[in-house]
Amino acid sequence: MACGAAREGKSDAAALELLPSAPRTMNENKPGGSQNLACVFCRKNDDCPIKYGEKKTNEKWDLTVHYYCLLMSSGIWQRGKEEEGVYGFLIEDIRKEVTRASKLKCSVCKKTGASIGCVAPRCKRSYHFPCGLQKECIFQFTGNFASFCWNHRPVQIITSNNYRDSLPCTICLEFIAPTPTYSVLRSPCCKNAWFHRDCLQVQAINAGVFFFRCTVCNNSDIFQKEMLRMGIHIPEKDASWELEENAYQDLLQHYEHCDVRRCRCKEGRDYNVPDSKWEIKRCQCCGSSGTHLACSSLQSWEQNWECLECRSILYNSGDFQKPKKHTLPNTNVGITDCLLEESSPKLPRQSPGAQRKDLLSALDGFRNQNFNPSYSIEVVYVNENDHFGREHPGSKQEFLCLLMQQLENSPLFEGSLSKNLSLNSQALKENLYYEAGKMLAISLVHGGPSPGFFSKTLFNCLVYGPENTQPILDDVSDFDVAQIIIRINTATNVADLNSLVNECYNYLELIGCLRLITSISDKYMLAKDILVYHVIKRVQAPFESFKQGLKTLGVLEKIQTYPEAFFSIFCHKPENLSAKILSDLFTVRTLSDVQALGFWNSYLQAVEDGKSTVTMEDILIFATGCNSIPPAGFKPTPSIECLHMDFPVGNNCNNSLALPITSTYKEFQENMDFAIKNTLRLEKEENSHFIGH
Repeated sequence: MACGAAREGKSDAAALELLPSAPRTMNENKPGGSQNLACVFCRKNDDCPIKYGEKKTNEKWDLTVHYYCLLMSSGIWQRGKEEEGVYGFLIEDIRKEVTRASKLKCSVCKKTGASIGCVAPRCKRSYHFPCGLQKECIFQFTGNFASFCWNHRPVQIITSNNYRDSLPCTICLEFIAPTPTYSVLRSPCCKNAWFHRDCLQVQAINAGVFFFRCTVCNNSDIFQKEMLRMGIHIPEKDASWELEENAYQDLLQHYEHCDVRRCRCKEGRDYNVPDSKWEIKRCQCCGSSGTHLACSSLQSWEQNWECLECRSILYNSGDFQKPKKHTLPNTNVGITDCLLEESSPKLPRQSPGAQRKDLLSALDGFRNQNFNPSYSIEVVYVNENDHFGREHPGSKQEFLCLLMQQLENSPLFEGSLSKNLSLNSQALKENLYYEAGKMLAISLVHGGPSPGFFSKTLFNCLVYGPENTQPILDDVSDFDVAQIIIRINTATNVADLNSLVNECYNYLELIGCLRLITSISDKYMLAKDILVYHVIKRVQAPFESFKQGLKTLGVLEKIQTYPEAFFSIFCHKPENLSAKILSDLFTVRTLSDVQALGFWNSYLQAVEDGKSTVTMEDILIFATGCNSIPPAGFKPTPSIECLHMDFPVGNNCNNSLALPITSTYKEFQENMDFAIKNTLRLEKEENSHFIGH
C-alpha cells in the first residue's frame, strides 16, 4: 500500500526510545496491559476503533499501534503479507518510520512524532493522526492513502442552495443545515440526501464495502467513490450483521397471539390451528396484533381485519383531508407538459426538425416497399449538394454503427447512461418507436454493434413483461419527479408524508397514485406506484410499438429465450479492445512480409501502452468502420496484407487493412499514425455533407 512521500525536519532522538532494539519474551506483557500501552505514532493509549482504527500490540516487540496511524503514515508501505509484522507492515519498517517521524514537529500540538504529511504541493504541514482529526483534516483510505491538511482538504461543491433551513440526516434523522462542511456531507447520487460524517463512518464500519451504499437510492459505486474522496473509511469486510450468528432468527417468527378483549378459545390466546376457526389472523396494517378467526367472527382467512389501534387511526384521526389542487412545487411548467409528455427540460435538446433528421434519412431506406430485412444490406451515400445524385459505396457496419449512435441520442430514449423509452407524442404519431425497434433488430442480425445503452428495467420489461418488472429511482430522468420520490422516501412521520401528498395532490390524482396515508410505511407503496407509473405505465404505448418492431426477424423471441446472453449486448458497452484482441481478430491474407507483420504486432502493443497518437478503436474504425466488435461478428472476417507502399489503406467495405512495408519500425509507426489519424478526421468532416440511404 503505497503512501505519500516522506518529509524531513529537525532531529529528535526521543522517539527512538519508543521502540526497543531487541525483542522481549511473550510473558513480559501482563494480561490486559495492552490497554495502557501508547501507540508508537500518536503516543495516545486511547482504544477507539471507529476514530483511530483497531489498536494492536505485537507482544514480541512490545509495540503498539493504531491501525489508522500506521496506515496513513507518509513514509511506510506494506511490504509483507497480512500475517507478517503488524497488518503486513514489517517491524523494521515501523521502526524506521518512527525514527523519521521523530524529526517532524506536529503543526497542531507542536510535539514531535508527526508521521503524516499533507500531500498538497509545497505544503509542509505534518501532524499526528488524532491531531489531524481534531483539525478536521481529510484522510483518504484508498489509492495512495493521501492526507490533506485543513487548508487543502477536498470539499463538496454544490451549484446552488435551494434547500430549506434544515433537512434530516438520512441515517440518524436529526435535522442538519444542508450546507457541505467537514461534519456534513451530501450524497453524490441523491441531491436531497445529507449525512453527518460520524453517522456515515459508523455505518461504513458496520456495513463494509459490500453493503455500504446510499440510504436513499442504494447506489454503491458513485456513492462509495465520493465518500472515499471525503475521508470515509470503508473496510473490506462483510457487514457486521452478516457475521452475527442467527441474526435474523426473530424475523422467521410469525406473531401468533390473540389480542382481542375477550378470547373465546379454551386452549388459550397462543393456541393456533391452521385452516380452522382457531387460526390466528394478524392485523393487515401493523402485523403486530392478532385474533382467532372465531374471536372476531371472521368467516375465512381472506377477510380483512384491523386491530383497534389501527382502526382508530384509519377512521377517526381526520388527518387526511382533500386539499386544494395546484401545480407542482418549484416549477412553472404545467403538470401535463412536465410529467406526462416530453422528456425533462433539463436535458439538452435539438430543434424539432434537427433531432429526427438523421433517423428519418435512414427511415427512407427501411420503409421502402422493396426493402426486405432478410436480404443482405448494401449501403451507398449521396452528396446532398451533388445535383447529379452520384452514389458513393459505403460500409454496412459503419452505417449500422452510426445508426445505433443516432438511436441512442434520439428523443425516443431518455436518461444519461442507462436509458429508458421516453414519451414523445410526435414520434408516436409517426410510428418511430416501431421503426426504432425494427432498426435495432435488423442491425443486430446484419452485424451491427451492441446497443449497450438499455437500462436493466427496459431490458427486463422486454424479457419478462412490464408487470413483472420493478423500476428503480435511477430510471427517472425527470428531476421534478425524482425529487418527489426522494421526499416521499425520506419522510419521517405521517404528518410530513400527508403534507407532501397534499402538496402534490394534483399530480398524484392525475396519474392514479393518490392513496390514503395511515402509517409511515405507506410511503414505500406510494413511491413504488409513482415509479411504476412514470417509468412503465406512462410509456406503455411507445413500449408496445417498440416491442412490435423488435419482433422483426425473430429477434425479440431470441432475447426472451436467451436473456443472459443478450443482457450484456443491450445493457453494457463492449469491453475495451486490446493488442491481443485485434491481433487475433485480423487474419493474414496471402503470403505477407514477415518483418511488416512483426512491426504490426509491435505497433498494436505500442498503441495499447499509450505510445501512439491513435487508439485501438481508431485502428478498428479505419479498417472496418466499427469502433467495437459486433455481437454477430464481422462479415467478411477482417484481414491484413502487406503491400509495397508508404501508407496503410483501410477498406471498410470488405474489412481489410493493407500494411505498408517499411525498412524501420519508426517509419512504420509514423506512417500508420499519420494515415489513420488524418483519414478518420477527414471522414468525420465528410459525414456532415452526406446523407445515408
